[in-house]
Order: sequence, then C-alpha cells, then structure tokens
Amino acid sequence: MAAEFDLGGTCRGSERAVYNPFFSSMMLAVEAQRVVELRLVRLAWGGKEGLAEAQSMVTEKVHAAGEAMATLMLGGSPETVIARYREHVAANTKRLSATKLVAP
Repeated sequence: MAAEFDLGGTCRGSERAVYNPFFSSMMLAVEAQRVVELRLVRLAWGGKEGLAEAQSMVTEKVHAAGEAMATLMLGGSPETVIARYREHVAANTKRLSATKLVAP
C-alpha cells in the first residue's frame, strides 16, 4: 500500500501515522500568499478601508505571535502553532474575500 498525505500533513498508509511538518508549513505559505494579495489590494486602494486594514494587520500579527509564544511556552508543539496560524489565515482569506471595496 502506498503512503498518502492528508491535508494536515500526516502520512498514512504505513504501520503508523507520521507527521510531516514540511507539508503543513508549505501549505501555510501557499495559503498565506492569498492573504498577502488581498491585503495589498486593500492597502493600495487606500481610504478608510486601507487604513483599517493596516492597523488590523499589525494588531493581528502581534496577537498571533503572542498566542504562538504562549502555546510553545506551555508545552505545545510547533505543529499546533502551524495549525493555528492556518486557521487565522483561513479566517483572513474569508474576511478579505467577502468584502467589497468602496472608491475613496
């Protein structure tokens, strides 16, 4: 039986499941590119939406870094941190994709 990877980066099909941190890290990078694109459009558009996005971007990054630090300090794994970052990225993609920009 050939080994297969699920979306979380776990290799299945062998005698035991093996976590593949490269896969989940790569997926985070790919998913984050969409958020970067959406945010750049929002920032380039300017106006109130651009200013609000710039402020929320900094706030979100500080909170996410604090959450990651707390997780690791309390014995959490890097895999848990990556999974949580992917949740943040998915939420940002959904939020930024759903809103329409209004010309300044």
